[in-house]
Amino acid sequence: MGTPLRARLTRALLTEPLRARADALAAARPEGYDSFGGHARGTELGLALTRPLYEAWFRVESRGVEHVPAEGPAIIACNHSGTLPFDAFMLHTDLARRTDPPRTPRTVMDRFVPRLPFFGTLVARAGGIAGTRRNCEHVLEEGQLLVVFPEGTAGIGKPFRDRYRLTDWRVGHVELALRYRAPVVPTALVGAEEQMPTLTKLERFHPFGAPYLPIPATPFPLPVRYHIRYGAPMALHEAYDGDPRDPEVLADAAARVKERVQALLDEGLRERRGIFR
Repeated sequence: MGTPLRARLTRALLTEPLRARADALAAARPEGYDSFGGHARGTELGLALTRPLYEAWFRVESRGVEHVPAEGPAIIACNHSGTLPFDAFMLHTDLARRTDPPRTPRTVMDRFVPRLPFFGTLVARAGGIAGTRRNCEHVLEEGQLLVVFPEGTAGIGKPFRDRYRLTDWRVGHVELALRYRAPVVPTALVGAEEQMPTLTKLERFHPFGAPYLPIPATPFPLPVRYHIRYGAPMALHEAYDGDPRDPEVLADAAARVKERVQALLDEGLRERRGIFR
C-alpha cells in the first residue's frame, strides 16, 4: 500500500513501541487488502495520524482494556457523541494500541462515510467498515472484534442539555451477539460531549448522504480529555436461550447492555476532575 517513501514517513511518525505494535497488528492480518479494503499498512498510517490527537489533544486515558477478549468474535458497544465522530477514532485507536494480544478493531461507520473523498478510503484502510448487516456478520464469522455505537447518529447529534444520557439504543448488536455467541463489552467514553457542542442541524442538507449538516459552536474540537471505560464482557448467549430474533428478547438484552454502558458513563463522570483533566 502506497510508496516506499510514504511508508518510511509513516514509520518515522511512530515511536518505537508503536512501530512494534503496528508490526504485531500486521502479523495478525492476511497479506494485501481484506474484503473491506483494510490493509495492515493502513492501520499503521492510522496510528501515525491519530497519534497527536490521542496523545496530545484528547490525552486519552482508558481503563479495563483487559476485559476485551483476546481472541474470537466480540462486540464493543459504546456511547456516541460530540457532533463529529472523533470519539469513534479515539476508541478505535485505543483498541489498536492497547489490546493484548494486539487486535485490529473493525469499527462500524455510518453508510455515508465511505462516500467521503479520501477520508472514506483512509478509514477503510485502517479497519473501518460500512455499517451494513452483512458486513457485521462477516466480521464476527471471521472471529474479529466489532465496534458498534448503538445510538447511531442520534447519539452524536443529541442536544448539549442531554449530554451523557443515552438515546434510543438499537438492538442489532445484541441480535448479532446471540447469533454468533459473541460477548458484548459495554464501553463508555467520557469527554466527547463537551468537545464541540452543536448550535443547530440543517436537516435539509445531506452532504454525501449524511442525515444532516451539523453547525458546531467551535470550528475545531476543544482539547477536552477523553476517558474510556471498558466493562466486563456480557455473555448474552448464555442468558438467553430463545429465538435470537424474538423482539422481546432483543429489547431486554439491549436494555441490559444500555444499562451497563450508562453505569460506566456515570462512574466516569464521578471520577473525572474536570472537562480538561
